[in-house]
Amino acid sequence: MEGEQQQLDEWARSRHTRLPSFSEVLSRRTRPPVDLFMFYLFLQREGAEDILDFWLDVQQHENLCRAYFKDVRKSGRTIREDWPEYWEYARRRGTASTAEMAAEMQEKRGLTERSTSPDPRLLASTSPATAVGTDLEHALGSPTPAQPRPPTPFSLGRHTPIFFSRRASRAPTILPRSSPITRTDLVASAERIFLRYLSPAGTSPGGGESHEIYLPPALRVHSFPLSNATGSAADQAGIAQVPDMFHAQKEYCFRAMEQDAFPRFLRSKAFGNLTPMSALVRLVAGLVSLWIGLATAFSLVFLDVKPKSVRFYLFIPFTFALLFLISHQYELDPILVFFEQSETTPFRTLRIREPYVRKLLIGRAIWVSMLVAVGVTALTLLFWAVPGHRL
Repeated sequence: MEGEQQQLDEWARSRHTRLPSFSEVLSRRTRPPVDLFMFYLFLQREGAEDILDFWLDVQQHENLCRAYFKDVRKSGRTIREDWPEYWEYARRRGTASTAEMAAEMQEKRGLTERSTSPDPRLLASTSPATAVGTDLEHALGSPTPAQPRPPTPFSLGRHTPIFFSRRASRAPTILPRSSPITRTDLVASAERIFLRYLSPAGTSPGGGESHEIYLPPALRVHSFPLSNATGSAADQAGIAQVPDMFHAQKEYCFRAMEQDAFPRFLRSKAFGNLTPMSALVRLVAGLVSLWIGLATAFSLVFLDVKPKSVRFYLFIPFTFALLFLISHQYELDPILVFFEQSETTPFRTLRIREPYVRKLLIGRAIWVSMLVAVGVTALTLLFWAVPGHRL
């Protein structure tokens, strides 16, 4: 745990002049309020957390496949001997798991760079999604669409819920291993992903709410090809695609989140510290406080209350009113920022630990405080200067 904390500190120091990238968030290299947990809550408020669950589950599936390859090598066999269909498929297609084969060839046969180097065109097609949080920094990706085209999973007419049901991510982060990974485990993992996220709505196991995600027509999977495997050559060829079955869909989801949801998440959490529900409550409280302040001010003026210095107490309701209203406008509560707190869910906070985000929020909190101070001073002096006139 101490080593992990030191590693997080080192990563945080490397970002002392910039915001984290999406890859860093997914690989759990960031701290609150711009970490993976906060991003998940942000998507959950928008009702779009299934796309992140899908990415994490596919990442877990790829980890399972890599664990299988490592088990094969530990057993003293090569992937070519253990799974010739996949070896041939990967050799011809240049899949995301080709790096495992290259590592095996380097260890077992000492082949030259020429014989093990991947096709540069395939290497260029690999997105950051392939390498996030894994050992796939040099893995190869199958060709995917260059850019996600509208509509995206975040532009399907979903409304942002103010109240949302909290449910934990179904994507585990640790591989429970009591025995070597088998090909049956890989097929079962792929089938679970298909049934949960890619099957038509209403066909997911257990029924209930559908978690089907949006994918462009070219990436949709309409049926799981191994549901009724008979052991034929065609079935074996289908099983050979299991390690990389969802790689193109995973990269599409990565790009969709990176280009659509992640910028909005940074605007929300790196430049503000309130949730939409909390900001709305502050708007209502600010309007009520402003009404109380103005009603009191006009009463003091038209009742010509003496001494006139009593009007200076108007700064109390005006302070609350402007603080709440400007906090709503900026989605930032300066008091919480000065205590280094940021909201996770309405009225629940955690400590701001990302250094550059803390710096940004403190700067904005000082600006908001100055606006409140100027506004309160102006309103208070205005109503103090107005001559009293008893009606």
